[in-house]
Amino acid sequence: MRTLTIRGVTFGEGRAKIAVPIVGRTRQDVLAEAAALLDLQPDLVEWRADFYDALTEPRALTDTLRALRGVLGELPLLFTVRTAREGGNAALSPADYAALTLAAAQSGCIDLADVELSIGRQAARALIAGIHAASCRAVGSRHDFSATPAQEVMRGFLCEAQELDADVPKLAVMAHSDADTLSLLSAALAFRDHDADRPFVAIAMGAHGVLSRVACGLSGSCLTFGAAERGSAPGQLPVSELRTLLALLPQ
Repeated sequence: MRTLTIRGVTFGEGRAKIAVPIVGRTRQDVLAEAAALLDLQPDLVEWRADFYDALTEPRALTDTLRALRGVLGELPLLFTVRTAREGGNAALSPADYAALTLAAAQSGCIDLADVELSIGRQAARALIAGIHAASCRAVGSRHDFSATPAQEVMRGFLCEAQELDADVPKLAVMAHSDADTLSLLSAALAFRDHDADRPFVAIAMGAHGVLSRVACGLSGSCLTFGAAERGSAPGQLPVSELRTLLALLPQ
């Protein structure tokens, strides 16, 4: 399996890397959160721009991206607009979502852009190609905030993201039981052993899914998400606790 190196951080090698989300509603909040999380020393920062009040104002969005890049320095930055279709806050049409995400990639301020595959295969393939043309990387994501699908469905989602040339396939599902979490881990393990040719992420959300956020060495997931002051999804652990737990488990 190949690795992916961004600003000196190599994904798919060694222990899973830790991402921390920024969920501020205003420019001031976003930049303050960014400055505060530097002490946590994450491997990657995710700006969940769907929390941002000025998301659909192009100039404000670009100005905040530039300022955020300045605060983060050489920390890798993932830009994510999570739509209502996949459990987020942004009420955007697939076309508007794609245009906004591509504009962020073309700003030169981000390193990765999240692409929701629910916009459709053709649209997702075109958006990923546009992100690559902007010298940016793409995370091809699927989210189910209601349930944990069957193992073959989950494995199929990861395969689909890889087929569409996402640099990092990502799957997040809601676990309502320990069995759900074990199912997610099993699907990820099968993908790793039989399909994957690149780093990927597989997460079970919710209280039952916490194990999936630390058992990355079991499933092959290259990245896990920890919370600073506020998390962006159910079940995220504080970064300090997450780092301690990751160090206790096999790579």
